[in-house]
Amino acid sequence: MHLKEYEFWFITGSQDLYGEETLRQVAKDSKEIVESLNKSGSLPCPLVWKPTLLTPASIRETLEQANADAKCAGIICWMHTFSPAKMWIAGLNAYKKPLLQLNTQFNEKIPYATMNMDFMNLNQSAHGDREFGYITARMDVPRKVICGHWQHEDTQKRIADWMRVARAVADGKTLRVIRFGDNMREVAVTDGDKVAAMVKFGWSVPYYGIGDLVACMNEVKQGDIDALYDEYNQKYEIVYDCGNGFDKDFVIGQIKEQAKIEIALRRFLKDNDGSALCTNFQDLHGMKQLPGLAIQRLLADGYGFGAEGDWKTSALVRTFKVMTAGQVVAGKKGNAFMEDYTYNLVPGKEANMGSHMLEVDPEIAVSKPKIEVHHLGIGDREPPARMVFNTLEGAGLVAAVVQMGGRFRCVVNEIDVIPPEAPLPKLPVARMLWKPRPSLATSAESWILAGGGHHTAFSNIISADMLRDWAEMVGIECVVIDADTRVHQFRNELRWNEAYWNARA
Repeated sequence: MHLKEYEFWFITGSQDLYGEETLRQVAKDSKEIVESLNKSGSLPCPLVWKPTLLTPASIRETLEQANADAKCAGIICWMHTFSPAKMWIAGLNAYKKPLLQLNTQFNEKIPYATMNMDFMNLNQSAHGDREFGYITARMDVPRKVICGHWQHEDTQKRIADWMRVARAVADGKTLRVIRFGDNMREVAVTDGDKVAAMVKFGWSVPYYGIGDLVACMNEVKQGDIDALYDEYNQKYEIVYDCGNGFDKDFVIGQIKEQAKIEIALRRFLKDNDGSALCTNFQDLHGMKQLPGLAIQRLLADGYGFGAEGDWKTSALVRTFKVMTAGQVVAGKKGNAFMEDYTYNLVPGKEANMGSHMLEVDPEIAVSKPKIEVHHLGIGDREPPARMVFNTLEGAGLVAAVVQMGGRFRCVVNEIDVIPPEAPLPKLPVARMLWKPRPSLATSAESWILAGGGHHTAFSNIISADMLRDWAEMVGIECVVIDADTRVHQFRNELRWNEAYWNARA
């Protein structure tokens, strides 16, 4: 995972009417909160304490500095005392990054026996945060509000989740999706306005001809290919006889071709500052195989990917990778590029089978992946090597970003991954079977009404709330299909959202 180091600024609001003694205590308390949270180990990025803000000029200067600092991925604001909100208007007008309002207080309990007015004036977050909340609501500032004591585990987890999302937004501002060829001919949902995406998310989607990659492949040395093949042999189970008539030397040759592609792709992505990519099986001139195993390996290392030129899903997969960096646990937690394929419509056993031709992420494999070589009935190329495995079981979600005219929508469905009822000996790809919430019929009908695509990003780490936060930060619509979804209500939500987002345009 090639991820920049980010930090978040902790900003405390007050005013100069309380006197020096009170303001010294405000600064002392906010420093202690920052130091304690940094030592807790619960946050993915460090908090940076900033001096208490008391005037319009200091507020604006600090927020403009946050904008200009590339390491700052967002700010956390806390009103220890009352801070008149007109002071914040100029600063909030200038501020452009994610904002979290932490509605907390230094003390956990009310000290009934000793509390006096001095204590009340010092510890009035319940009072001050409502003033700050009013002005952010009045100005329609995108923000997250978390209420809870700063020492509580659930509060720290919510702060950490928000940080992970904000970190992904910051990564997206410089994200380059290397696009080999265009999207698949005549396909609508994978296409879109790349300029609009760059304006909204920061995603850059530069085009490169497949010949550029082939030229890079021609420079790969045989010794490097052999060394990577040895790594495959140690890390995975290579199946030399899959019953399809290929001899061992042929299988080895096809796997080494994928090693060659992988080496070239890594070099190409590094040279062109790419953190994600997309390919197209209709544009493979000069290549012997469609990249399969090579893409799976890149996915496992934190790159985003979308098939058939689907740059939006590639960027979303990368976004998931950044959100969950440091949380992936092999065989337990992970993310993946995914695609809806086929249904099980047996009453009481309704489920959705997800997979892709070759490129599902091995970090969600339930056991040691197998490398196999099989014919691929699309792309008109030689049989490619790919990893074959069943996937993790349990709760998760799938999400897609689609373009609705001049704006974007994120569609999310909470799911439960289940084991296949029987082996799949003739399906030589990675595969996932899931029961969508609340049911297959309601999920599919709602997803289709929302215009959700067939390509998705899967995660069993990210929550729907995190994706709502992400959509809030980047300024797009987000709709969630979950256990409480009803089709008629969901249809109305889409209509209401259409009115809201069109009014904002």
